Amino acid sequence: MALRGLAGSGPGSRGPLDEAVAADKEREAAAVVVAGATPEDDEEDEGRSRGLLRWDGFSAWLHCVCVVGFDLELGQAVEVIYPQHSKLTDKEKTNICYLSFPDSNSGCLGDTQFCFRFRQSSGRRVSLHCLLDQFDKDLPVYLKKDPAYFYGYVYFRQVRDKTLKRGYFQKSLVLISKLPYIHFFHTVLKQIAPEYFEKNEPYLEAACNDVDRWPAPVPGKTLHLPIMGIVMKVRIPTCHDKPGTTQIVQLTQQGDAHISVILPTVHEVDLFRCFCPVFLHSQMLWELVLLGEPLVVMAPSPSESSETVLALVNCISPLKYFSDFRPYFTIHDSEFKEYTTRTQAPPSVILGVTNPFFAKTLQHWPHIIRIGDLKPAGEIPKQVKVKKLKNLKTLDSKPGVYTSYKPYLNRDEDIIKQLQKGIQQKRPSEAQSVILRRYFLELTQSFIIPLERYVASLMPLQKSISPWKSPPQLRQFLPEEFMKTLEKTGPQLTSRIKGDWIGLYRHFLKSPNFDGWFKTRRKEMTQKLEALHLEALCEEDLLLWTQKHTEVETVDLVLKLKNKLLQADREHLPVKPDTVEKLRTHIDAIILALPEDLQGILLKTSMT
Repeated sequence: MALRGLAGSGPGSRGPLDEAVAADKEREAAAVVVAGATPEDDEEDEGRSRGLLRWDGFSAWLHCVCVVGFDLELGQAVEVIYPQHSKLTDKEKTNICYLSFPDSNSGCLGDTQFCFRFRQSSGRRVSLHCLLDQFDKDLPVYLKKDPAYFYGYVYFRQVRDKTLKRGYFQKSLVLISKLPYIHFFHTVLKQIAPEYFEKNEPYLEAACNDVDRWPAPVPGKTLHLPIMGIVMKVRIPTCHDKPGTTQIVQLTQQGDAHISVILPTVHEVDLFRCFCPVFLHSQMLWELVLLGEPLVVMAPSPSESSETVLALVNCISPLKYFSDFRPYFTIHDSEFKEYTTRTQAPPSVILGVTNPFFAKTLQHWPHIIRIGDLKPAGEIPKQVKVKKLKNLKTLDSKPGVYTSYKPYLNRDEDIIKQLQKGIQQKRPSEAQSVILRRYFLELTQSFIIPLERYVASLMPLQKSISPWKSPPQLRQFLPEEFMKTLEKTGPQLTSRIKGDWIGLYRHFLKSPNFDGWFKTRRKEMTQKLEALHLEALCEEDLLLWTQKHTEVETVDLVLKLKNKLLQADREHLPVKPDTVEKLRTHIDAIILALPEDLQGILLKTSMT
């Protein structure tokens, strides 16, 4: 099938269902290369039995796959978009083009992998595949899809080629997805990209066909994902997992003989490798990320910039970083002017940059991390110092953390000694990452537990929930009331770190991360109240109630109960399945006790 020339075509007028059906017909007409079958074939074909259309399986994991090449006249250009019916606006294509290539000063020869994140164009239609979004509710909050952003996972190749005018072969294979599964998609690219550069479009088509047969990314389920002759074993985390644990079942000789790759994580980066040049200041950086401070990472290449930005965002897990972050940001980005303007204070965002131009453009930003080349595991770079911002003039400035920020907490010398001892003993980077991740996790949990405890106290008592009144409201969050709780139940109960915890909390309560966290918790608690209200209704003898009230009041009750059921389904309220069944039984019994003409009307409304 000819794949070229599609990148420039504008969005069509057909609906998503027409596109999916049309794409299905096109695919059936094409010659398809099918990867070797595995014992998971039944599981992969599960989607077909669920009645999903062609490409629904693919769309659960990826929005599309792009190939970006270099054209002497046009510069970077999207050569291929696959599947063919995938929609990208011109603005999105332009962003993908520029973000898929390293800046010219990076000098990335050979193969390079990195990640970027860009804003989705406004007004985009909701995908046909929103039925798969139901899995989102079981994910940890930091892995939930952000409807406003796409991730781009890049495998870039630049090699000398005398047959080309430019003297170099330059091309990127890019996976565009809503899922923040960095480690997983980098592993996929590592498996398929080198071979794609040799075999071109037919190979890409076959790989996409394999992805379309994958089971959906259901949280908590161990998945076997075959692609081009290899099988990957992964497990998507759930919100019920204990933070800091890996749940993947280890390889066993008998059952997993066909497994080629086991991924212990889908989303985590090599934390120690990224923090290694700055680990003396890791606690200060944790504070800056927690508080949503504007932060720039200046690095020699997109690999280093994207890994470091993702490590920073990851360091406050299991809290979600609610502000914007760009693992790799260029001067061509559609938000360049918005983020570099001097007419207002820098926004709450973490930017990863490589272009020397940014040293001048962003020198008014309050916190800048300048890193050199990240060393391979085992090689330790020189520790950078905290320096005054006025010393940062060019990208030639020495590596360092350029800020005038004074941390609220005293530095934890124990973790520094532990990591330094690991360096001396040549402890593997993976083991160092485990130590650092556990340290960040304990620090974040010590900070967040007092907030969780206070917010839980805002929940009304269960005895105040009446089936015949609207669910009660949560009490208001009062900062000063919360501060008073810290004296007896503050972070000192779980953390040995001393310092101005009160000052840190006051700053945090004004940050986007608190705003996002509290909105999420408030929504969860409001839904819990709605669920408890439903359960209270189920315990009532509703039929007896109708006998004491008029037909008009009874019809009103039926309509309200039906709305409650719709809300429970739409908002995924945490109700027990038998509660919903009980309520349906109540509704049916009430309807049957009404006159026939009303029965007919109410039964009709339940069918629409």
